[in-house]
Amino acid sequence: MSEEKEMSFLGHIGELRSHLVRAILAIVILAIVVGFNINWVMDHIFFGPTRSDFFTFKVVNHFSRELTGVDSFIMPAKFSVQQKQLFQQFNVMMAVSIFSGVVLAFPYIVWEIWRFISPALMPAERKNSIFYINSVWILFMLGVLTGYFLILPFAINFGLLFKVSDNIVQLFDLSDYTTLFLQVTMGMGVVFLFPIAVYILTSIGILTPKFLRTYRRHAIVLIMVVAAIITPADVLSMMAAALPLVLLYEISVIMSNVIYKKMQRKLLNKDLVK
Repeated sequence: MSEEKEMSFLGHIGELRSHLVRAILAIVILAIVVGFNINWVMDHIFFGPTRSDFFTFKVVNHFSRELTGVDSFIMPAKFSVQQKQLFQQFNVMMAVSIFSGVVLAFPYIVWEIWRFISPALMPAERKNSIFYINSVWILFMLGVLTGYFLILPFAINFGLLFKVSDNIVQLFDLSDYTTLFLQVTMGMGVVFLFPIAVYILTSIGILTPKFLRTYRRHAIVLIMVVAAIITPADVLSMMAAALPLVLLYEISVIMSNVIYKKMQRKLLNKDLVK
């Protein structure tokens, strides 16, 4: 009996390894594709938020001209970045390629995870899990896009325009910009998964909607701290990050309440049957 259990355990480990290998292979393939197109990626996506024709600036300036007659955001004609280390451009290329590979492959990674856990689910659970599995990669993508289109442009604009003296010459380091880019986009992608964590913790009975409502103020303070960590020090980009996170928290409270009530009804029906 113990040998059968051991074989079953080893079988699960082997199956998990197969899924992980395929997920990593997808990341590597997409990272290579991005690497072969790195010039276009760097010029149009990576440095996109530094130009006045960036989508966010165009939308904000359109409404600004309608209301005030002038543009609210005017970026410098050229955003010069300097290389301070011999292999800095190569390291940045690798970081951007791997990051892009993870983001582009994320739906497939989630699908591989679902393929691994789905055999252990009941038919009804498997059917219901499809919605939540898709929610994982959708929320992650929304977080990355929020960081890219909402937070990065305002953070970069603030960093460019804020001056304490005209004697200071702005010389931007490639590694600093890369860190800012990856920190904001990946950080927002991760924190946007908060509703999924709430769903799991509520489903296993650890978290309740009452707890979330009781400690709402504490959660908002924590959200502000997380927003400050993800974004630079300026208030505008921090608020741009905090607002969607607060909205996600309120959505999580509603979702937790729905799940909790459903669990209570199931327990009540079981008691009635007994």
